[in-house]
Amino acid sequence: MNTAHPVAFDTVLVANRGEIAVRVIRTLRAMGIRSVAVYSDADAGARHVREADTAVRLGPASARESYLSIDKVIAAAVRSGAQAVHPGYGFLSENSAFAAALEAAGIAFLGPSARAIEVMGDKITAKNAVAAYGVPVVPGIAKPGLTDAELIDAATEIGYPVLVKPSAGGGGKGMRRVENPADLPAALVSARREAGAAFGDDTLFLERFVTRPRHIEVQILADQFGHVLHLGERECSLQRRHQKVIEEAPSPLLDAQTRARIGAAACNTARSVDYVGAGTVEFIVSADKPDEFFFMEMNTRLQVEHPVTELVTGVDLVECQVRIAAGQKLAAAQDDIRLTGHAIEARVYAEDPGRDFLPTGGTVLALFEPESPGVRVDSGLRAGTVVGTDYDPMLSKVIAHAADRAAAIAKLDAALRDTQILGVRTNTDFARFLLADPDVLAGRLDTGLLDRRAVDFSPAPVTDEQFIAAAAQQWLRNWPATPVDPWQQPTGWRVGAHAPVGIRLTGGDRTAHVYLSGTPEQATVWVEGGEKRVLTVESDGDTLTLALDGLCTGYRVATQPGQIWVADRTGTVLLREVAEADVRGADAHVGDAEIQSPMPGSVIATPAADGEIVAAGTPIVVVEAMKMEHTLTAPIAGRVELLVEPGAQVKLEQPLARIIAEENAQS
Repeated sequence: MNTAHPVAFDTVLVANRGEIAVRVIRTLRAMGIRSVAVYSDADAGARHVREADTAVRLGPASARESYLSIDKVIAAAVRSGAQAVHPGYGFLSENSAFAAALEAAGIAFLGPSARAIEVMGDKITAKNAVAAYGVPVVPGIAKPGLTDAELIDAATEIGYPVLVKPSAGGGGKGMRRVENPADLPAALVSARREAGAAFGDDTLFLERFVTRPRHIEVQILADQFGHVLHLGERECSLQRRHQKVIEEAPSPLLDAQTRARIGAAACNTARSVDYVGAGTVEFIVSADKPDEFFFMEMNTRLQVEHPVTELVTGVDLVECQVRIAAGQKLAAAQDDIRLTGHAIEARVYAEDPGRDFLPTGGTVLALFEPESPGVRVDSGLRAGTVVGTDYDPMLSKVIAHAADRAAAIAKLDAALRDTQILGVRTNTDFARFLLADPDVLAGRLDTGLLDRRAVDFSPAPVTDEQFIAAAAQQWLRNWPATPVDPWQQPTGWRVGAHAPVGIRLTGGDRTAHVYLSGTPEQATVWVEGGEKRVLTVESDGDTLTLALDGLCTGYRVATQPGQIWVADRTGTVLLREVAEADVRGADAHVGDAEIQSPMPGSVIATPAADGEIVAAGTPIVVVEAMKMEHTLTAPIAGRVELLVEPGAQVKLEQPLARIIAEENAQS
């Protein structure tokens, strides 16, 4: 593109939120274009709203009543004087009706035509369209209206294992891998049911399952004059339940010849629908036969992982989207595109890997994101951001670029270590665990690798030093700012002998007392059962410096009622201060069990009645968050004491019910 040439747009509305909205606004600002943000009530104070030149409210927190409302987004564009709309990804980015409505309103869509979105949005139609253009597709059967009997008959010819896939939607919903012919009828029934519920369309097709599959995608750009080029490929094989976690460019699998062939196939895919704009063509490649690749689908939008392509090519894809939509030609030829070095990205999610990746949430109490050469952070966070359950749990992306793959991985690992989000549990420790895996380091990837490795991950235990840091933070809060009566200072001093201050904390699977005596300038500290240590402690806002036996360590800390978040070089942990009265409730006795919410969300059902006698394993409360239901069961037999009702909004680890142990309860 001719980046020096001005564009026809002076105002662009960004129809999205979070990190992608912030990232698009950054390029618009660099181009001298006025940016318009949109927001729901939940995002009124969000970072993308603050960084835009102006912002328009869409409606309530529900995406259906705000970010997914075509009428409201178009009204916001008209009201703000925007000549174009950037959809980001997710929400309305691949909605053909939205693209058509913008065209009808005379507003440019920074994306392809409604027809291209519609064709590529239907996997059967897309597969047939690209096959006609000579793009290789996975052997299978893909026709509208296939019955179960037709699919079963075709499977024998295709060859097992087969992959049952819905024609509509994505995210792995409705997909079934079938190894045995006897299992196919039941798989088709469940796949139709899930696809119908998720997408309102239960149309299915079959493909041969590619063994040891790798997910490799190609970034393309196409202008309004028929010019199409590709910007190399990205490796996206590290996925959890079909959702990408780590992405990189270029792929460690492909050689130069295969890279050229797969790039040409991606360009032909775009030509098959007269594509205009930035898009991504996804291919499935067998790790056993890396020279064979098959078309999977085309994403008619910017991808989450686009930064790795930008870092290895030096091309700003958002700027290209703006210029293409403004009618400018692609100035570069395919031979002008060069891949320099290696880039790798980790998605930072609000989820708890120690609890089967359940979504989390909370308020960002303090935020520390890495700033170092070769590291880029695309983030929608700021201190005070409330991470709720209304939207996708992805918070930010950390991307590293270096001369080679090994150096890029090492740089990303260090950047993730320095990513500290206090107040919300995230997956950064798991991402570092994955980056250290020998197969990942060697580039021996496939789409099942992450799920196989996930079972081996366990959160690092909370250390004595982290317990001491949390206790010291609470202890310092009790020290008066100005000198007062010595009896009011928490030194632990008593006539005859010191009576140390005791703070009871729980973190991870551990609960312990931490004892302190003396002053912050000269104190003694020990964790119950451990040795006494000499402590000096200083606090500077959210930074705590501890000298333990002369060894000085810095910690970042943040507190909210009952919680202390501690971050150091080993990770970020949450500790809770437990008052003695809370260790066991007034009416509790040994053997009782408390059921806590594993995630913030809403209570949608209480299958057990208050006062009911239940056996261990009986469903008690069902919590929903981010379209995920989690049924909580009785850990022991006993009498149910419900603490919440259906419809209640609950926080992470909020008590939902107690099971009162009774001698005559079921076992």
